[in-house]
Amino acid sequence: MQIIIHTTSYVPIYEQIVDQIKAGIREGSFQENEHLPSVRSLAKELKISALTVKKAYDALEEEGLIQTVHGKGSYIKQFNKALLLEEQQKEIEQDLEKLLLKAKQYHLERKQVVNMFDLMLEEIYDSED
Repeated sequence: MQIIIHTTSYVPIYEQIVDQIKAGIREGSFQENEHLPSVRSLAKELKISALTVKKAYDALEEEGLIQTVHGKGSYIKQFNKALLLEEQQKEIEQDLEKLLLKAKQYHLERKQVVNMFDLMLEEIYDSED
């Protein structure tokens, strides 16, 4: 399992871990019942606090994506990829709604918001190539 932490990102480290594991599940990189690295070993590998990894695993367990068995470790649970994708899209929609409401509060015109969005799309998606 390869997780890449971006220390310059505004996204908290534990959320980066959660997002990358979710993406791995959605893309098929993780299989049902697959064993995840222990909290300590992943923390050591990523050179971060074990508490940060524990927080990520707890969040994944709360969402029903992994199961932790005391003394045995954490495993990927059976999951529905379509449901996971739908949940992620809902989360993005909620974030976008917050941003759009803030733009409206600041009296930005629709065209300004669309231009900003297009510009950011280019920056983010074109930088992946």
